[in-house]
Amino acid sequence: MSELMDGIGVPLNRRSFVKKGLMAAGAATMGAGLLSPSVFATTISGERSRHLTKHGSLTNGDAALLRFVAALETLEADFWIQYNELGGVQDSEVPGGSGNQAYTEKFEALDDDFPQYIHDNTDDEITHFTFLNAYLVSKGAQPVDMEQFRTLPGSQATGASGALRLTNLMQLTLDTSWYTRYRDDAHNPDLDPNFVFLPAIPGLAHGQFTAIPRTDDDLAPDAHLQAIVSTAAFHMPTIEQGGNSLYPSLAQRASDVEVLRILISIGPTETMHFQTWSDIAGDASSDPIAPFTDPTNGLFFPNLNAPPLGGEKFSTNLIMPEPCPFLSRDLPIVSVIRPTETNGAAMGALNFLTRMGLFRGQSQGFFDFMTQLATAADAAQREG
Repeated sequence: MSELMDGIGVPLNRRSFVKKGLMAAGAATMGAGLLSPSVFATTISGERSRHLTKHGSLTNGDAALLRFVAALETLEADFWIQYNELGGVQDSEVPGGSGNQAYTEKFEALDDDFPQYIHDNTDDEITHFTFLNAYLVSKGAQPVDMEQFRTLPGSQATGASGALRLTNLMQLTLDTSWYTRYRDDAHNPDLDPNFVFLPAIPGLAHGQFTAIPRTDDDLAPDAHLQAIVSTAAFHMPTIEQGGNSLYPSLAQRASDVEVLRILISIGPTETMHFQTWSDIAGDASSDPIAPFTDPTNGLFFPNLNAPPLGGEKFSTNLIMPEPCPFLSRDLPIVSVIRPTETNGAAMGALNFLTRMGLFRGQSQGFFDFMTQLATAADAAQREG
């Protein structure tokens, strides 16, 4: 399904009320984001290992599903770590980096809790790929090791660790049509694959834009730094709405009930992330932040609440999914995740991330590796 992840002023007290429920922070160990699969094998020992393996090995299809999402979670953790180094909370749960004051203050201008949200989202993604790889090992299946592809240079701005990366946050091209897709009560990409949903920020789809300061030169002028932060504020929900759809799409192919349980248990945390970032993206595209233009490249961020925008398709305080057609137009509309069509879901996810520019600079070997994982995941068939 080539379109799986395509174009999928709020009071602080309300966010504070939902924060604990939205941000599911796992217990990650120091440096877990850099562990290799050989380390995962040693973390499951003795009685615990025997308990996990007594149910037998995974089917090839179930292993392929888990390997693909383990790879994506590894990549997701990599770029969230980059965000946390510069704009998140620095602690032993998410090590590396020392923070960039100017960048962090711009995040805090959108929401005082922004750095904490970045940290907790990063922590979540580290626990996701760590758990998935450990589970694969416990079942005698091959985990996913991405370390050979850690070759991309990262930010050189104050606060960055200088480590090599798997992902590129400095040349992004974003499809923000998820913004109107989730506000549309008449269309669903599963039923309307050719319908064009309007992007929230059209300029982000035309060009290559950085979501982190590349060097300290990016900290000025002020409108340029604001554009970097606003690009990040839209990149975050753009990514999370993809996982929001991917997990239920792949879960429909799982054979073992425990694998199904894993997919439908991790997937909703991506939805929690999506709603959090969708809410904050509204703050980056409304008064008093927007409208404004980046003077260095002409990137324009409109006020989504002001004419000719606003209304149900663009209003920034509408963060719940509008009911829409689902399964059949003969049935009543219902509030659902969309899309959730399963055919080609893994390759659709990979294509979406590639078009975004998240892998600009990666080797052909990386793309071959990811294509193999996606192809195997899409070939999985429910057994029994």
